[in-house]
Amino acid sequence: MLERLNALYPIRYTVLALCVLCAILSLFTLVGFGLGGGWLLLFGGLSALGAWDVWQTRSSVLRNYPVIGHLRFMLEYIRPEMRQYFIESDTEATPFSRSQRSLVYARAKSEMDKRPFGTQLDVKTEGYEWINHSLAPTQVGSHDFRVTIGGPACTQPYEASVFNISAMSFGALSANAVQALNAGAKRGGFAHDTGEGSISSWHRLHGGDLIWEIGSGYFGCRDEAGRFSEERFKANALDPQVRMIELKLSQGAKPGHGGVLPGPKVSPEIAAARGVPVGVDCVSPSAHSAFATPIEMMQFIARLRELSGGKPTGFKLCIGHPWEWFAIVKAMLETGITPDFIVVDGAEGGTGAAPLEFTDHVGAPLQEGLRLVHNTLVGVNLRDRIRLGAAGKIVSAFDIARAMALGADWCNSARGFMFALGCIQAQNCHTGHCPTGVTTQDPVRQQALVVPDKADRVFHFHQNTLKALLELVQAAGLTHPSEISAHHIVRRLSENEVRLLATLLPSVPPGALLQGASNLSNVFGFYWPSARADSFAIT
Repeated sequence: MLERLNALYPIRYTVLALCVLCAILSLFTLVGFGLGGGWLLLFGGLSALGAWDVWQTRSSVLRNYPVIGHLRFMLEYIRPEMRQYFIESDTEATPFSRSQRSLVYARAKSEMDKRPFGTQLDVKTEGYEWINHSLAPTQVGSHDFRVTIGGPACTQPYEASVFNISAMSFGALSANAVQALNAGAKRGGFAHDTGEGSISSWHRLHGGDLIWEIGSGYFGCRDEAGRFSEERFKANALDPQVRMIELKLSQGAKPGHGGVLPGPKVSPEIAAARGVPVGVDCVSPSAHSAFATPIEMMQFIARLRELSGGKPTGFKLCIGHPWEWFAIVKAMLETGITPDFIVVDGAEGGTGAAPLEFTDHVGAPLQEGLRLVHNTLVGVNLRDRIRLGAAGKIVSAFDIARAMALGADWCNSARGFMFALGCIQAQNCHTGHCPTGVTTQDPVRQQALVVPDKADRVFHFHQNTLKALLELVQAAGLTHPSEISAHHIVRRLSENEVRLLATLLPSVPPGALLQGASNLSNVFGFYWPSARADSFAIT
């Protein structure tokens, strides 16, 4: 019943409508009976406030929830005095802490991100980490840190920022959100991953650099039967705005799980971007049909690179069975074909809705997945040819520094940039009722997200995060984030013991896997000998 009513009249405007009605009634009683002057001032003021809320462009919450949206900001205002009694602490990270979100909001608005009285973290608790500083800090000229992506077979290498927008599809995000992200990326000179929903007209509008992600549904490059189409792939891949091609094997939100966008949500715009019929269920299979073995996968990557005109081509995965990853690496060795990059997604990542068991218990977290990929490539002497990206709850400069210490060359963030757009972590993205217009296809709700204002916030979040990263790099006595290693990060194990990440996390000597894994312990010793280049199965 409420859904039907809401379709006719947005219920969230009811408070504003009641204020206007009460103001009119108060005016009537004042004119007719000389009573109600105070009520007229009250409801007239609230009506004017609501009208201003709808008209202003700074706050998506107020545009979608006039008058009542101010309750959120009132609670936020009194929170510093009340939080220890009534509200959760700043450091309860479920899934992101208030402190993390506030940091993004401040940087997106270019407000002060300083904190008096020191850290709010308990430096004595197990798991607390920090980066060691130097007594000889450096002075680096620019915060615009870059990494060159492109191996020996790549003829159009890409100079990428070390901090980019992670994969989020149009359809999961609103048109206004996609526009704001891409406009911010254009202004800041960083990359915007399309997500597997392919390239929409909203991605093209502002001309920001795109990483085109191709999933198992081959959206944007499929024929009528859902199979990969070389002709349709070339039509998108040769566009100068597309800078890299990313084959999606799995993602942190739901690794090993396909997806369905229900037919009623497949609008003409989404259908045009994905190359599917309007109003028909849009299915992402759980596995690719273009290849069945690791060797075929390498050949497919080489073909994508060729069809794109030599652009950097790689793949994204969340690590699952280690022998399948080892099989891919053995296929690289056997064929001589290597991807230009690999993006490792952590199981703690993901912006889309997923079954609870997948959210909580499937896939390797970023630390374990990234470290395994890095060590394996070092062990077969391929690390210098392949760049590594990392995605998984990365929102701060320290998050970037830590990922690079684990082996990443650059980092992607999804929810960090969602917060920059105004996301308040309401966690109802899958309902279509996003209060800030970020993850909805409702044309009225998404109008609350004003593109120019939010594009500025995306740009500022990126810039201010890299400026903070610059300060960390300088304090550590380094000149580029790529110099950060596991020797720079310290973790507390107990109240009386701390260790460097370099001594806690396993490492593999260069070329060690080429000489066999019998002398290597743990996962390499168990599974490397059993992996095969011609099959994802274990022998």
